[in-house]
Amino acid sequence: MSARPMSLLVFGIAVALSAGMAGCSKDKTGTGAGGVPLVKEGALVTCTHIPYPPFQIEKEGKIVGFDVDVIDLVAKKLGVKQEFVDTPFENMKTGNFLNSGRCDLVAAGMTITEPRRKNIDFSEPYFDAKQALLIKKGIAVTDLATLKTSGKKVGTQSQTTGEDFTKSKGFDPVSFESSDALLNGLRSGQVETVIEDHPVVQAWMKDPSNSAFEIAAYLDTGEQLGIAVKKGNSKLLAVINEVLAQAKADGTYQRLYEQWFGPMPTAKKP
Repeated sequence: MSARPMSLLVFGIAVALSAGMAGCSKDKTGTGAGGVPLVKEGALVTCTHIPYPPFQIEKEGKIVGFDVDVIDLVAKKLGVKQEFVDTPFENMKTGNFLNSGRCDLVAAGMTITEPRRKNIDFSEPYFDAKQALLIKKGIAVTDLATLKTSGKKVGTQSQTTGEDFTKSKGFDPVSFESSDALLNGLRSGQVETVIEDHPVVQAWMKDPSNSAFEIAAYLDTGEQLGIAVKKGNSKLLAVINEVLAQAKADGTYQRLYEQWFGPMPTAKKP
């Protein structure tokens, strides 16, 4: 999930922040409201992986998305501004960039898993996620069973739970470094099916140029997304959980959800 084209602006942000964060952790650290320690004075630095729409994406020279808006609420609570470090997913799930002081938190549509909990601490879940089986129209695939008998190659995003899930079902997927590369691989015919997070597929399908593709099935893997911090960073974690709870209580979360994903699913009756 590392090598891909970036605009000069995003590249500049990534390089400048990546070069400066190591020093920031030693002699330019700061604090937010309530004495929350931060890696940079006046900023809440978010590690993420761009593009991953609609969670984070560059538009008109700015990084925007659902995760961006959620973390902006945290930054506001701390009295600082959000900044970004764009980095491969591996650096985030292992905790490397958190431990080295390159960023304060990770917001990248990251699924909470027990192996990841060994390296990082997660917030309360803030998003229930499913996988989607996306296919080129006309292919006789309706679920994993028909995908297996079809002999069609399936693509996944490397180092993700979607890829882990696909392999656990007996597939040998074609691995792509980013969601952008994965979906471009489908569009260009490198693969004829992909398994990817449903919100990402949903956003991609809004583009009329992708009308040759359709969602064949939703795969409920029971995944929940969380915001990650360095292990033991209880002060920042408490603020994140407080902000998430408040946003869900006052309607802000629903407003942001519907802005980026569409109508919010209604809770199923027991």
